[in-house]
Amino acid sequence: MRPVIPYVTAALLFGLGVYGVLRRRNAVLVLMSVELMLNAVNLILVTADTTARAVLPHSGQVFALFVIVLAAAEIGVGLAIVLQLYRLRATVAVDDVPLTESPDPSVGREPVVADSEVGR
Repeated sequence: MRPVIPYVTAALLFGLGVYGVLRRRNAVLVLMSVELMLNAVNLILVTADTTARAVLPHSGQVFALFVIVLAAAEIGVGLAIVLQLYRLRATVAVDDVPLTESPDPSVGREPVVADSEVGR
């Protein structure tokens, strides 16, 4: 088997995933692009395992299995973050996510009631 076709396919998939991460504004589409990049890496690992004689047999397939498990965990955590973002902001646009705290520290906090005012 000639390994050129799977390597070129994996490179195209990875490039498409990078383009999706850099250009998309929707958080769900960014997660899908990351998954596309991880699948390209899996294709490279399995192709390298079948074409090159490694010291450990089936090591590329084992690494691909670890990448699949990592991708499943990433999607679980990523979708939970996206759902929480949608509940708070009513949008999943990545551009609308504040990366720093607000300049006014009192924004979003409840007013502090002094102990002497509690009994009144």
